[in-house]
Amino acid sequence: MQLGFVGLGKMGLNMVTRLVRGGHDIVAYDRSADAVRRAESAGARGVDSLEALVSSLTPPRGVWVMVPAGPPTESTVSALGDLMAADDAIVDGGNTNFHDDVRRAEALASRRVRYVDAGTSGGVWGLQEGYCLMVGGDAAVCRRLEPIFLTLAPEQGYLRVGPSGAGHYVKMVHNAIEYGLMQAYAEGFDLMQASDYQIDLPAVASLWMHGSVVRSWLLELTARALKDDPRLDGLEAYVEDSGEGRWTLHEAIDRAVPLPALAAAVFTRYRSREDNPFAERLLAALRNQFGGHAVKKAEAPAEQTRNA
Repeated sequence: MQLGFVGLGKMGLNMVTRLVRGGHDIVAYDRSADAVRRAESAGARGVDSLEALVSSLTPPRGVWVMVPAGPPTESTVSALGDLMAADDAIVDGGNTNFHDDVRRAEALASRRVRYVDAGTSGGVWGLQEGYCLMVGGDAAVCRRLEPIFLTLAPEQGYLRVGPSGAGHYVKMVHNAIEYGLMQAYAEGFDLMQASDYQIDLPAVASLWMHGSVVRSWLLELTARALKDDPRLDGLEAYVEDSGEGRWTLHEAIDRAVPLPALAAAVFTRYRSREDNPFAERLLAALRNQFGGHAVKKAEAPAEQTRNA
């Protein structure tokens, strides 16, 4: 099947490679000429603009967008919508907020351009293992695009989960569960590394992959990370987030559904980015005020020390 592909980052380039290997005719575009050349090396046909990409495809066209969520996706989908014709389809495979999917699908429908949201899980391992695809959109359009979905996904790894927005909604919840699982592993291994037993953490992570009820792919990745650096001394304790955890909490609040594990995981990520956080300094000050408990004074900045 023929497909245009926009966005050739780590995941995008791997997806293009998997599609080419699956026998598909891929026309690839990225703002980076080097990325386009890498896609050409993988067997895709590279172009230097969205206009060239659309004109290189045979109607009814299909274009997969794999760029960062937010303004980059918004501008790309808008530009493609202006270039494409009736019955052409745009697939957004990034981590888009499902509310944006509904709005874009309605806007494009006035021009009869189809919009499909494809929640995509698999990360950098997707080329080898395949990508789990949670797809939302018109059923007939999704059936037309199924050869693409079935090539990208492993066996039983693709499902149309509902109309526009449903794909990214399910992917949002998927990522929220991922937040909680990662936090649980982090806390458990943190306790073991703090114990008096000098536990071999990589060995335990590997052990739990065999018959344990907590075995998972995330645990397998935990074992790999700990094997490379058992104390993780090469990392800073700074954890970013890409938005899905926040969106899920907003949705849970709107629907009065309690998600305490996710809330704790999201807030822990925020705390990881703080250096000497104010809240903990206030806790120390209050213990000193009411109980006379000792506090640890902060060192004066170098400039202040020199001027003293």
